[in-house]
Amino acid sequence: MNQIRKPAKRKILRKKPTQFEIFHGDCVEGMCGLESESVDVVVTSPPYNIGIKYGSYKDDQHRAAYLAWCMEWGAQVKRVLKPAGSLFLNVGASPSNPLLPFEITGEFTRDRLFVLQNSIHWIKSISLEMDDGSILSRGHFKPINSGRYLNDCHEYVLHFTKEGKTPIDRLAVGVPYTHKSNISRWGHTGGNDKRCAGNTWFIPYETIQSRAGQRPHPATFPVALAERCVRLHGVRSDLVMMDPFLGIGHAAMAAKKCGVGRFIGFDIDEEYLQVVADKTGATIRKIKPQMHAP
Repeated sequence: MNQIRKPAKRKILRKKPTQFEIFHGDCVEGMCGLESESVDVVVTSPPYNIGIKYGSYKDDQHRAAYLAWCMEWGAQVKRVLKPAGSLFLNVGASPSNPLLPFEITGEFTRDRLFVLQNSIHWIKSISLEMDDGSILSRGHFKPINSGRYLNDCHEYVLHFTKEGKTPIDRLAVGVPYTHKSNISRWGHTGGNDKRCAGNTWFIPYETIQSRAGQRPHPATFPVALAERCVRLHGVRSDLVMMDPFLGIGHAAMAAKKCGVGRFIGFDIDEEYLQVVADKTGATIRKIKPQMHAP
């Protein structure tokens, strides 16, 4: 009598958890300890030099000194980035410092430290007039009490690369076609109901009840913003991601959600890093003094 074979058990491929390496100390010194061309993608937001009250950083340097410091950490980011790596730099402006995003871009691109490959507008709040004349408002913003200035409802995400030739996965953050006839009309769609969403991203902050308890940092970007940057660059299980200005770890949370293989973060404020450690289970390490890499 023939035996009935049981179907072979399918192997379940379990996604490996992200390896977190969290360091307390100056990011320039910390990045000196990393190998050259060892990082795939950097998502970060440095202090804006507009007087924000951080726990361990004085956010009011002289402008020339601030830009020189940006070039210092920027040079280290370039050194550790792989040839096809991406730097997604979130930076905003204020009435007291309206040119900051453009000044940093100018410094970074003047001697081709980086190439500005994409300029993304992060919309935090928006109001739309609907067809019936009603107004639809979504998102959150910090109101400016002024007779001269508009409320600032957006920031930039500047996508820098080494040569301006880094491939990106546009459809990983794409959107469906509104008019489905375009799917067959345009040959480049390949029959897929998804198109490039463009460089305007509406990503509002989540509503919170207590900043001290839920977002104990004066200037963070949403986890969803960092997640979209990673997906645009292209997600792989062996991806190495870094945030030199980690704060309370929203980039680290994005790395975890995307299944990034290894995440490296630096911050000078140990209280902020403790929030990251509590969320990730990582151990906070001290940066060891290094000889500056060329």
